Amino acid sequence: MEKQQNAYAQLAMAMLRTGILGYGGGPSVMPLFRYEAVTRYKWLDDDEFGETLAIANALPGPIATKMAAYLGYKLKKTTGAVFAILFHILPSSIAMIALLSLVSVLSHSKIVAGMIAGVMPVVAVMLGQMAYDFGEKTVKGLGKVFGIAMFVISFLLLETIHLHPAIVILIFLAYGSIHFRLVAKWGKNEKKKKKDEAG
Repeated sequence: MEKQQNAYAQLAMAMLRTGILGYGGGPSVMPLFRYEAVTRYKWLDDDEFGETLAIANALPGPIATKMAAYLGYKLKKTTGAVFAILFHILPSSIAMIALLSLVSVLSHSKIVAGMIAGVMPVVAVMLGQMAYDFGEKTVKGLGKVFGIAMFVISFLLLETIHLHPAIVILIFLAYGSIHFRLVAKWGKNEKKKKKDEAG
């Protein structure tokens, strides 16, 4: 019973922190989710977090609530998912209601503009750190040649062709499922070719 209560308490604190400190929402809150789930409470390892993030990005709806739901479900099934979502959206819901009447004043406030400008570098560094960690894992998992090729292809698909991110993620998930088989087959072909040349 105590362990159950402890899991709910951890979930509540983690989701409140991501809800309060997740300035900007969406991708900018993912480093906070990663810290809570992987570093602080060790609910997931880095690989599982990366896989979950990729799948969540391919699904419709806000990424933060999907991650909250997944973490809650992993710990406490359906009850945990509902609990996690409620605690994640609670801070921003309260803030929205409290500040709604002050929107017109705050939008022209130099203090608020300064706060936004001040927090942007922090968000950028957090995203950069997470991108670097995922990039490092990609290169280790796929090798330098394939890893760099995947970065270039994904950049071209997203920035040049302007393909929807969900479609790009699905394409790469599909490729990832057959990558090691293709590499093994390519390796066998290379060995056979070398033997033929030597013979």
